[in-house]
Amino acid sequence: MSTYRDLTHRGSARATVLRTVGTRERRSHASAPRVPTVGIDIGGTKVMAGVVDPDGNILEKIRTETPDKSKSPKVVEDTIVELVLDLSDRHDVHAVGIGAAGWVDADRAKVLFAPHLAWRDEPLRDSISSRLAVPVMVDNDANTAAWAEWRFGAGRGEDHLVMITLGTGIGGAILEDGRVKRGKYGVAGEFGHMQVVPAGHRCPCGNRGCWEQYSSGNALVREARELAAADSPVAYNLIERVKGHIPDITGPLITELAREGDAMCVELLQEIGQWLGVGIANLAAALDPSCFVIGGGVSAADDLLIGPAREAFRRQLTGRGYRPEARIAKAQLGPEAGMVGAADLSRLVARRFRRANRRRLERYEKYELYAEAIRTGRMPQELREEQELREAEESRAAAVRERQESAEAARPKPEAPKTAPEPEPGTRAPGAPEPSDPPREHRTSPSRAPRTSQEPPS
Repeated sequence: MSTYRDLTHRGSARATVLRTVGTRERRSHASAPRVPTVGIDIGGTKVMAGVVDPDGNILEKIRTETPDKSKSPKVVEDTIVELVLDLSDRHDVHAVGIGAAGWVDADRAKVLFAPHLAWRDEPLRDSISSRLAVPVMVDNDANTAAWAEWRFGAGRGEDHLVMITLGTGIGGAILEDGRVKRGKYGVAGEFGHMQVVPAGHRCPCGNRGCWEQYSSGNALVREARELAAADSPVAYNLIERVKGHIPDITGPLITELAREGDAMCVELLQEIGQWLGVGIANLAAALDPSCFVIGGGVSAADDLLIGPAREAFRRQLTGRGYRPEARIAKAQLGPEAGMVGAADLSRLVARRFRRANRRRLERYEKYELYAEAIRTGRMPQELREEQELREAEESRAAAVRERQESAEAARPKPEAPKTAPEPEPGTRAPGAPEPSDPPREHRTSPSRAPRTSQEPPS
């Protein structure tokens, strides 16, 4: 495996002051361990790995070519493991973050589909973690790039950001209030596969007319090679540069010639930029962000690409003049953004892993102490101190209970109400009213009573 190293120190990059995020996000990054982590960016043509510190500075990076798509998915995993092991020879690796060019599930464990790689439902996180024995985080490469630009680059301070990466294809990501919006199934932001030309160019995803077939590195190279293959007069300069070997025509070469003033290369970049602006206008109508950040390898063309994109965006924007226009900015971190973002996101995974490991280690050490006590019959100092502490706590609790019981016993009890004794038969209870005379028989007046014979009482 051929690699090259690029030791880079970017002291100017500093972390974003997290003013625009909620309490949960501030607390998460404030408590994340400040340790170097490894970020890996897997694209259609290259695999790049680097050690990144907590401030977004790249301490070292290495890269290699992406294995052939026709090969087994395990070949790419072998490449990842080799890169990490190479870096671990010179750095402490606490966690690994992977930005993959494909659809990653909501749990960030599997790569569901990768248009430019042979990954289909590939359990990438568990496979790499089991081989490296460190925590691993997997996410879409555009999500990791957007996170890096929001934390350390062109998107600092933005509360609603859309990232567009122009590389082999087009990737995208949405950040709102400091959180990556992944959608219900984890595949939000796949802007490159929006259809912009019905029945247009065939895309590796299987459809036709996808946006990335008109505004990406592949689109740029395809158009240049077609002109060169047709032996077009406008392509003579390009053909001469590659000595007639058309497969040697690449995106960086086209950008280099455009900067030198080659008319055909300038026109190709303008065409790519115009299609970029059309897609951005569609995204503005759907998402209404405050900022678009353009990254990826093609963005190295700077204003040769971004200028035409801004013009096309303003022409196509719905309601122009009656609504605020989103800012279009070039990414500041360049091609390393995906790698830096993956490393930074993996730091949160490292925090959870370290916490779980610490608890596991404490339980294991306590088990070892108990096992030693059973084997030798002697109480280790740690267990003795723990037992003494437990006995002291139990004694204090018993003393508290005893004081509470004593106080309860000494507390005077309220007297019960006195009841009068039952009076003896034939006597009157004190205070009882005197018995009244028996009721007299009602007699009618003799003058008014009827004259009847008196009947004996019954």
